[in-house]
Amino acid sequence: MVAGGGTNFHSDFINDPVVQEMRRVREENARRQKQDYSHVFRRKTRFDFIRISAVIMGMEFVYSAETAFVSPILLGIGIEHHLMTMVWGISPLIGFFMSPVIGSVSDRCRSRFGRRRPVLLALGIGLIIGCLLVPYGKNIGSWFGDLGELGPVDPLTLLEPSTALLVDLNGTAATDALRAYNFYRIDEEIAEHRVDYRWAIVITIIGTILMDFNADNCMTPSRAYLLDVCVPEDHGRACSTFSILAGLGGSIGYAMGGINWDETSFGEFLGGSIKTVFTLVVIIFAICLIVSMTSFREIPLELLEADELLRPMTEATIKKEKARRDQQIFTIKDVSKTLTAQLQAIQSPDHAVPQKINNALVDAEQPPPVDGALEEEEEEESMNMSPKDFIKSIVMMPKSIAILCLTNLFCWMSHLSYALYFTDFVGEEVFGGNPAAPNASADYQLFLEGVRYGCFGMAIYSIACSTYSFTIEKLIKVLKARTVYCGGLFIDAIGMCCMALFPNKVTVFVLSATGGMVYALLFTMPFLLLGQYHAKGTVSMRRYGVGGWHPR
Repeated sequence: MVAGGGTNFHSDFINDPVVQEMRRVREENARRQKQDYSHVFRRKTRFDFIRISAVIMGMEFVYSAETAFVSPILLGIGIEHHLMTMVWGISPLIGFFMSPVIGSVSDRCRSRFGRRRPVLLALGIGLIIGCLLVPYGKNIGSWFGDLGELGPVDPLTLLEPSTALLVDLNGTAATDALRAYNFYRIDEEIAEHRVDYRWAIVITIIGTILMDFNADNCMTPSRAYLLDVCVPEDHGRACSTFSILAGLGGSIGYAMGGINWDETSFGEFLGGSIKTVFTLVVIIFAICLIVSMTSFREIPLELLEADELLRPMTEATIKKEKARRDQQIFTIKDVSKTLTAQLQAIQSPDHAVPQKINNALVDAEQPPPVDGALEEEEEEESMNMSPKDFIKSIVMMPKSIAILCLTNLFCWMSHLSYALYFTDFVGEEVFGGNPAAPNASADYQLFLEGVRYGCFGMAIYSIACSTYSFTIEKLIKVLKARTVYCGGLFIDAIGMCCMALFPNKVTVFVLSATGGMVYALLFTMPFLLLGQYHAKGTVSMRRYGVGGWHPR
């Protein structure tokens, strides 16, 4: 889930007659194109924001199913805890190198459908494929020869003719290689639960990577699409709607995972609770993606490059336009002075008068300094940043930014450890289940019951995140940023400790709200602090040399 962001568009510009005139001209120009793009320069209604932001609600449904069920699925097909952690780490590692490339493609896409929507569609298709591979990995694996659960087997019978497939050419039982893969320890005793999910493991891991990578990278183009088709004055309301839908999608998604679909005819038809949840998530996400992509037409990059009036209005653009108008007035005044000087020259024998006239004409031709020129230059540089520059900006960042990033890194490490293992923790520690037990066993059913209960705890977590994200800025005004940031992290640490020391149904349900608080902080405080650094002049966004930051 994401928290809302603000807008860099000053409130002073909203009712400015120059800004209104600039927008009117741009809207009329956009209306005269082959395709009508005038909506880009119009104010939007709340319903319009809902249509544009629908995709984020669909993504939160995906995130809820992912965090609630992927870990139990991986454990259920025979992947150990430490290997499961490595699986979760593959997608962020790929994203570290590929996300800048995807961002660059999103900025430079020359499709006639716009820059953001083609990228969003491609990522959405990949996400849907991942969502289908994860729950149906066992079924697909069986098509490739997986035997699935083999049931209890007496090791002595492996030498009988009926089990000749497990005997190699030399007549020795091939049990040693399979023992670590097929046997699970429950209460320090070896359970004869033999499984064969080799292909299912590969397919499920691929699905997990596809789902996680595409979901993470869908966030940036979806937010960029929202801001591209909205006027700057609407960015605040647009981002708040974005956050509300994110919280709504996460809350409903987790609650949906808490339902025991096995007891319904629909769930029985689809093959169980987990498959039912992922199937519903795919349908909901596909609908939300279609609603967002068909909401408003984007202006193609070729038109943006060819027609300056189709480009978005920024503060630098407005300041440049105001400076141009001031220059016109400045020129008229100086020309009047020049004409007066000429009249005086006719009546005056002073030989210095012609030089005065030339100086006046030169001054009239020179435009006054434009304050927004540097900002416009910085904006163009930031848009043209390459992946190489992105890496260099990380290496060359100022100390204050480095400390903020390091703090954010540790916070994310802590939070992801909670979010990815929470339902597994509830299923194993609180309910006493075992994900590696046979599907029909009481231990496995207890584990699934705990996972469903954990989903309701995650719903509380999602609601707390949405609620807290809208109060953070008000709390900062009263308690200061340091108190809010450190205090929120301290409360979360206490909540996690209590949950670990007293693992019961009450603590995991109530204290899930502390996880939601820190999640809201992670999506809000670093950006607010970064804005304060720039406002105070600590750092400049201008690139230093080839890449990086320029400290002041």
